[in-house]
Amino acid sequence: MALRDGDPPVIVEMKLTFSLALVLQGVARQALFETVYLAVPAPRKGWPARYGDIVALCRRLGLGLLVVTPGQGVEAHLDPGPYRPRQNAARAGRLLREFQRRVGDPNEAGTTGVKRMTAYRQDALRCLVRLADGPLKGAEVARMSGVGRATALMRADHYGWFQRHAKGVYGLTPRGQAALADHAAMIAALTAPGR
Repeated sequence: MALRDGDPPVIVEMKLTFSLALVLQGVARQALFETVYLAVPAPRKGWPARYGDIVALCRRLGLGLLVVTPGQGVEAHLDPGPYRPRQNAARAGRLLREFQRRVGDPNEAGTTGVKRMTAYRQDALRCLVRLADGPLKGAEVARMSGVGRATALMRADHYGWFQRHAKGVYGLTPRGQAALADHAAMIAALTAPGR
């Protein structure tokens, strides 16, 4: 604790490394005082790759960050203060559009190694269904499936499901035929009446 006449106290919590225990101590001190710093020794080989995350965490929690270099002194990397997040409107808009375009909630929480069912993949499945009986023009697939970007989606072929037969005409690859069976339940949900 540092105290100067007329100024509020300054609290500094020190540890040998930046850790959860240090953060928790700092948060606990915030219940008593407004100005709380976390202090750690300067790393010998440069800052770890997570340095930006450490500063962001301290900023979000309203904690300051001090770095102590023996024989050289203390450097403030961040002063404590209230957190005012700057929101990324473009990124938030992309996430909202993705969520609104997705049908149902096809992704099971806590799973690893499983491909996520995105709105893009659902659009690809809608196109896949329209090509099950044979090749079609991209514009025809777009009209039948309701996927406006059908031609671009099939041209990009991120899943290996589509093959170009002629200019603007696409059909299914063997992987595409297999995907019809692999995603039968999702295809049924996507092609149900009212979709």
